[in-house]
Amino acid sequence: MNLPKPSLPSSGAIQRRALHDEIIEKLRDMISEGELPPGTRVPEKVLCLRFGVSRTPLREALKVLGSEGLVDLLPNRGATVARLTLDDIEEMFPVMGQLEALAGELACQHATDEEIAEIRLLHSQMVLDYTRSNRSAYFKVNQEIHGKILSAARNQTLCNVHRALAGRVRHARYLANLSQARWAKAVEEHEQILAALTARDGARLSAILKQHLANKLEVVRESLLGEGMEKGGA
Repeated sequence: MNLPKPSLPSSGAIQRRALHDEIIEKLRDMISEGELPPGTRVPEKVLCLRFGVSRTPLREALKVLGSEGLVDLLPNRGATVARLTLDDIEEMFPVMGQLEALAGELACQHATDEEIAEIRLLHSQMVLDYTRSNRSAYFKVNQEIHGKILSAARNQTLCNVHRALAGRVRHARYLANLSQARWAKAVEEHEQILAALTARDGARLSAILKQHLANKLEVVRESLLGEGMEKGGA
């Protein structure tokens, strides 16, 4: 007699993956917003209590952040938030600018009307967060917009290369909007980004995105120099 095989619950794996991703995202936010400053040890016990998890999922999340260059994993010594030197910033931002410029050009060719509509809705939410001075919420939606443009480019190689750098410059991008003047300018630039994407003007969007990153680099450079960071060191 052939008995039916017991079915395995599908919800468990999904829940574990959701937990894994949520821990990673929380840690990314804490690093980008400066709650976990560069050069500091990651307090595993404190974070396990805060997130209500064991050390195993937390350490798995730290391995992912280590692969992204956000933390340095030290044998038998835990993890430390990675430092970025001014030289690092000045090398990575132009590369990110070129990658996002290419993404904008390709997105104008391949984005569906539905994807552009989604980006338009996100833009409206981002502007609302700006008017409410909700910097954390603004930054998350801002990054989602850039991610949607990247996804609409339909180029997995471009996505992979961009992802390898994006984590490392995330904190620097957050710093770039700390001044009210720069924040207002960034919103204005995003208005131009949306207009160019809606018009499917690839050359225009490419140029705007490239300049968008160049402007951020200038602000980050001024901020880091103001904190006393020297080229080549923290």
